[in-house]
Amino acid sequence: MSDPSRPLAVIADVHGNSDALTAVLADIDAQGVETILNLGDHLSGPLAAAETAEILRSREMIHIRGNHDRWLTERAPEAMGPSDRAARAQLDESHLDWLRSHPPTCTVQGEIFLCHGAPSSDEAYWMETVLPSGEVAMRDRAGIERLSQGVGASLILCAHTHTARALRLSGDRLLVNPGSVGCPAYSDDAPAPHVMQAGAPDARYAILRKAGGRWRVEFRCVPYDPRRMAGLARAAGRDDWAEAVETGWLAAST
Repeated sequence: MSDPSRPLAVIADVHGNSDALTAVLADIDAQGVETILNLGDHLSGPLAAAETAEILRSREMIHIRGNHDRWLTERAPEAMGPSDRAARAQLDESHLDWLRSHPPTCTVQGEIFLCHGAPSSDEAYWMETVLPSGEVAMRDRAGIERLSQGVGASLILCAHTHTARALRLSGDRLLVNPGSVGCPAYSDDAPAPHVMQAGAPDARYAILRKAGGRWRVEFRCVPYDPRRMAGLARAAGRDDWAEAVETGWLAAST
C-alpha cells in the first residue's frame, strides 16, 4: 500500500457487474486515487462473472473474500443458490483459485481493518439488523460496538449489506460501508424475508482520506448505463436482478 497520507478507494459487492466496475475504476482514476481496497463478493450473480474477474485481476488492489466468494469456491454447483450457480458456470479453475487466494479479513498498515460482514462472520449485518417483520433498521449502538470488540484499527471497513454508511465508534474509530458497486438492490430470506435497496442504479464506492489524524469519508455515486447488465440478467431468467440494476429498487418491497 502507498503512503497512508494519500487517499484510498474502497469498493465492495461488485457481483459480476463489469460495466458498473468499469465506471467506478474510471472515476477512481479521475480522482487520482492509486490504492484500492476491495471488500469481496466479486462475481456472484447472473451478469458477467468471468469478465469482471479479468478486470479485477488486471488491476492492483488489496482483496478480501465475501460470503459469496466463499460459497463459489467451497460448494458444488448443485448445492449453490441460483446467483452463485449462474456465476460458477462462467468461471474456470483459474478464477476459483484467484478467489481462494483472498483472506477473509485483512489489516493494512496496522490501522485499517477489512472484513466483509463483521469481524467474526462474512454473513453478519454489522450496522443494520432485520426485524421479525422484515423491516431493516439500524442496529443499536451497543450491538455495533460489541461486534467491534478486539478491533483496534482507526479505520474499519465492512460491506455485505450494499448500504453506504459511516459511523463513529468508541476510540474515534470510523466504521465505513462503501455501498455496492454492482448490485444496488437484493432480497434475502434470512433471518427474515427482507429487501435491501439503494433506490438508484448508480455504482457506489467510497474514498477515504486521513487528515489531522482522523479519517474522513467521501461516498461516490457513479452513473453508468446498466442496460447491458440488465439484458444479461433477463436472458438468464432473472428479472429481479434486471430490475435491481436498472432502478435500484425491487418490486417485492412494494
